Amino acid sequence: MISFIWAMDENGVMGKDNTLPWRIPEDLKFFKETTMGHPIVMGRKTYESIGKPLPGRENIIITRDKNYKAAGCTVVHSFEELFERAKNEEELFITGGAEIFEQMMPYADKLYVTAIQHSFPGDTFFPDVIEWEDWQLISEKQGDKNERNPYEYYFRIYKRR
Repeated sequence: MISFIWAMDENGVMGKDNTLPWRIPEDLKFFKETTMGHPIVMGRKTYESIGKPLPGRENIIITRDKNYKAAGCTVVHSFEELFERAKNEEELFITGGAEIFEQMMPYADKLYVTAIQHSFPGDTFFPDVIEWEDWQLISEKQGDKNERNPYEYYFRIYKRR
């Protein structure tokens, strides 16, 4: 199963200057708990914005650069190579960035979205590729707004119809 996982604001902003424009510890916890033990896939730029492999899961970087290396990560150069590498995985998480989300959307089976009810300045947006009528909301949980998590937000999970 191929799943997407990301957070975005009410305008589709996912990032600014290669970082998250918000600080919501509960979202980071959700990401960690959801992806732990499963491979995560990201583009080179997303990986470089993180700067190191995320522990407890295989980090797969997809890049066109045949010479690219990243310590502690698996590097693939095509979707075919990715699919072959991950064919026995129960769930594979696509974590971004925007170009990878756009290209992988036809293969997605499930979406894990943290929807933040606030508008942030940003330079990276989730691509306009989701045909929402193709997706069924199967879970929605409102996050706790508090001093540490200062915005209203929802954890939503969709499956392809």
